[in-house]
Amino acid sequence: MNSVWRGKVVLLGVTGGIAAYKAVELASSLRKAGANLRIIMTENATRFVTPLTFREVAAGPVYTDMWQEPLHYDMAHISLAEEADLCLIAPATANLIGKLANGIADDLLTTTLMATQAPICLAPAMNTHMWENIAVQENIGRLKSRGIKIIEPEAGHLACGQIGKGRLPVLETILYELESLLWPQDLAGKRFLITAGPTREFVDDFRFISNPSSGKMGIALAKAAKLRGADVDLVLGPVEVSVPRGINVHRVVSALDMLQAAADLLAQADVVIGSAAVSDFRPEKRFSGKVKRDTWGEKVNWPMVPNPDVLASLSSQRNKQKFIGFAAESDNLIRNASEKLEKKNLDLIIANDISRKDAGFAVDTNQITVLGKEFKQELPLMTKEEVAQKIIDILVQNLL
Repeated sequence: MNSVWRGKVVLLGVTGGIAAYKAVELASSLRKAGANLRIIMTENATRFVTPLTFREVAAGPVYTDMWQEPLHYDMAHISLAEEADLCLIAPATANLIGKLANGIADDLLTTTLMATQAPICLAPAMNTHMWENIAVQENIGRLKSRGIKIIEPEAGHLACGQIGKGRLPVLETILYELESLLWPQDLAGKRFLITAGPTREFVDDFRFISNPSSGKMGIALAKAAKLRGADVDLVLGPVEVSVPRGINVHRVVSALDMLQAAADLLAQADVVIGSAAVSDFRPEKRFSGKVKRDTWGEKVNWPMVPNPDVLASLSSQRNKQKFIGFAAESDNLIRNASEKLEKKNLDLIIANDISRKDAGFAVDTNQITVLGKEFKQELPLMTKEEVAQKIIDILVQNLL
């Protein structure tokens, strides 16, 4: 998880819904990421999960009663409100939503939320019909208009036996959307076009030429840009890595597919990042069905033709966009990257050595050097999410 959590004080409010048990894992993940937790449970929440469980997971006190004997001589709801860097209520019940929307402060959690100046985020979870109730939706709208972030529930099988919208989102979604409250929104109003992942060039209907790219670096860049306020179009080759909601994903297969999809989106983009590992060649002819093994005899001869350079093709059509490319090299890293920077008419290029086992394809870390026309910065080995944020920092400081 991103280092942005280290040292941050997160106030986690847990209300009385069956999804309260999921908040235990949420608290554990935040603590592992380096956040300092302050937990407030409503009285009804303690009927689903004991305060002891949260106390052990959070490694700190759990507050349940506005009238409990204070640990220090201060008013609990005021001290907690002032200490928090952000507040997350998960799960947020219809009752809590209604109270907060209408200014009711009758327990420790609601009084703390009334007193805090920190950003507030709610992750509702409830029965489908409750979520769709006009009163709940009006309250949600009212909270949004006040700047409170709502992490929309997911659809699926609910504890009550119904199927519909109302499930608490998965852990990764909550953490990702919550994280946006900690980043500067310095990309608000900007639109990013990012290509990522491999392409597949089919020989017949069952065989193709490709590479081991997982798309992790491009997806990390899309997440980083979105976290900082940008609208993001992600043109993504065949990968198994999940993409957070809120990012516009355009699925493609071949290099020609990727070029067409990206070209259609180019006019709206302010920044174009080409991180895809595009196949350099494709079979001259694609056969239908499955070519039998014994068709070719002792030698297989499939003529190949060059694919278009997707990023160079887009750059040739540029109109004030900033272009960033990747140079995945196994030798002469800086020299080859510098040549690509010039040849493809880019503003920045990210050079990385794919021969390294800790910085090549299908791993979670990367070590890069960022090159501009009059700029060079080498970064240490980091997670790809950290690398993505550093690239965005350099982009903002030097080009935007």
